[in-house]
Amino acid sequence: MIAVDIEQRLGAFHLEVRFAAEAPIVGLFGRSGAGKSTVINAIAGITKPGRGCIRINDLFLFDSVKGIDLPPEQRRIGYVFQDALLFPHLDVESNLLYGQRLRSTDERFIEPARVIELLGLGTLLRRKPKALSGGERQRVAIGRALLAQPRILLMDEPLAALDVPRRTEILDYIERLRDELRIPIVYVSHSVPEITRLADTVVVLSEGKCLAVGNVDAVMGRLDLKPATGRYEAGSLVDTHVTAHDSEHQLTTLTFDGGELIVPRLEVSIGERVRARIRARDVSLSVQRPTEISILNILPGHVTFIDDETGPVVDVQLSVGSATFTSRITRRSFQQLGIHSGQELYALIKAVSFDQRSVGYA
Repeated sequence: MIAVDIEQRLGAFHLEVRFAAEAPIVGLFGRSGAGKSTVINAIAGITKPGRGCIRINDLFLFDSVKGIDLPPEQRRIGYVFQDALLFPHLDVESNLLYGQRLRSTDERFIEPARVIELLGLGTLLRRKPKALSGGERQRVAIGRALLAQPRILLMDEPLAALDVPRRTEILDYIERLRDELRIPIVYVSHSVPEITRLADTVVVLSEGKCLAVGNVDAVMGRLDLKPATGRYEAGSLVDTHVTAHDSEHQLTTLTFDGGELIVPRLEVSIGERVRARIRARDVSLSVQRPTEISILNILPGHVTFIDDETGPVVDVQLSVGSATFTSRITRRSFQQLGIHSGQELYALIKAVSFDQRSVGYA
């Protein structure tokens, strides 16, 4: 459990944030200047709030009323920055073990061998940082933070400096850490795909304030948060499980209570949980079930909300089982179909609209 209730003034900027979450990964999401880094710097003890409290489980890191303000070295926080910030004169193994040396034997619950295996660092131990790729350096930085034996891991835009293949690689490793080490993570990002793939609970920040806190599926699907989440990032999240692989056509079937989604083949086992992100611009609508078309995903639902702002596009939300799908269509199509609240419609989604960035382990 992490609970944050703080207020802080930095010049003209006023931060006032309150949230609590037990989820393995808490995502802090917002545009640049929203206050994300300010929040995790307060958790780490780098900055001191004007008032409030910060608690991890039963331990208070900061409490202005009780006069508690643990110094950073006593908080046992693992911190991963955008830049790996490795010691250039030390090899990978020495960088990894640097933080562990600061902990007594009875504080060590994560073994170096386990971290090295989880992060795939075994072949890199004798290399210096200058001989590593960007993704390799960031994996070492994550490993060093973990071997400091943290109560919680803070990750501040850790993928911002990496290209897409390296981002995907690191996301895979973070998911492994979440599933196997079970260390709470506060993950800061302004990337919708990163937040929706990793986070269980999301905190949406804007101008130093919490706009929403809750389950990532529900929060990131809210159309009223478009000013903070970005109009062109609108979409939906669906928790599914793998039920079939089509080896001939290289496809995978994902099942949820609203039906099935067919996606390009995923290298995961039958029964594995998968979270699929469906972008609003990839969802078409039909008033009748279409036939003889190339689209493989045709799902019945009914209209629950219409975001009918002035402009050429309209966002329509449909309930499909317990999931909510958002479709972005032109105003012309909206009017031609006569769409209204409660109407039964079919959501049409091309299988090829799913890629590695839109599906991940749930």
